[in-house]
Amino acid sequence: MLNYILKNENAIYYECGYSCDNVIFINFSDESFFITDARYKIDAQLNVKSSKVIISNDLIKSLIKIIKKAKIKKILFDPFDFDVSSFNKLKSNIKTQLIPKKNFSKSKRIIKTNDEIELLKKASQLGRYGFESFSFFIKNNGLNYSEKELQFKAKEFMSQTGKYDLSFDPIVAFNENSAKPHAFASDVKLENNDLILVDAGIKYQRYCSDRTCVTTLNNNINFTRTQQFSQKKQQKIYDIVLKAQQKAITKVKVGIKASKIDKIARDVIEKSGYGKYFVHSTGHGVGLDIHEYPNISSRSDVIIEENMVFTIEPGIYLPNKFGIRIEDTVAIQNGQAIIL
Repeated sequence: MLNYILKNENAIYYECGYSCDNVIFINFSDESFFITDARYKIDAQLNVKSSKVIISNDLIKSLIKIIKKAKIKKILFDPFDFDVSSFNKLKSNIKTQLIPKKNFSKSKRIIKTNDEIELLKKASQLGRYGFESFSFFIKNNGLNYSEKELQFKAKEFMSQTGKYDLSFDPIVAFNENSAKPHAFASDVKLENNDLILVDAGIKYQRYCSDRTCVTTLNNNINFTRTQQFSQKKQQKIYDIVLKAQQKAITKVKVGIKASKIDKIARDVIEKSGYGKYFVHSTGHGVGLDIHEYPNISSRSDVIIEENMVFTIEPGIYLPNKFGIRIEDTVAIQNGQAIIL
């Protein structure tokens, strides 16, 4: 078993079932330590599994002490975890070789357990309910609400008024603003027949959901995949993106390269003449973090395996006009992609 240090909350939660915002976790072959401060003493002692809880007012100092006592020669760390000051303090006080390995916890978590997939499925179902509630609100009350106001309402409906944490701040964008893949909400107010893009998700027992829907404000507003737009260009682009997404999902199989999935979706959009307007990768892994492995991109050589979980989210973004992105989270089960 590897020797390694972790500081990322979700990475530590994966190891021992609990984490907080001031913690260092260190694992050796035969023992592990959860180092935190006195504010988290009670919760840590109640919830940390299979690790010794150390309470300290100087986490790096305690980490140094543990490493010296263990007399290990090498230890892995994630360079994304450490600030320069903490790393320099650690490195200058030990003889142990510190070996950087980026995102090694995410690599470790790339294959989900069946229990994790059930949690992700539950998160997705709760997220879908949030979308449905939000669309009902927009239908009855959304006219003349600004993007900022509806973004606030999206938080309320997705979280079920605070019952669940959000995976990320929702994106709510109308018309021209939807042409920005990660648009910031503005003061522009919603009018009839406006295009609305919503990207949102919730956490269930820390596991994330992620979904993007596009609709239009009319009497039949909903966030299903069947949409009718009054503008022919919007309908055309929506149908292209939906075709790209559904074809990619259908073609996903165990053994396919992630880059091939990206190519399948991208080819549909490129053959339709809009390739230069698909400006991001086709998807990303989802788990304890909203962005995990595998990356579904043209540069990814990852081979898709059973129990991987990731998004399929192609998009077309026409500057100063509108953007369409359609996103679902899928799990690889029985060799194929199942929409959660």
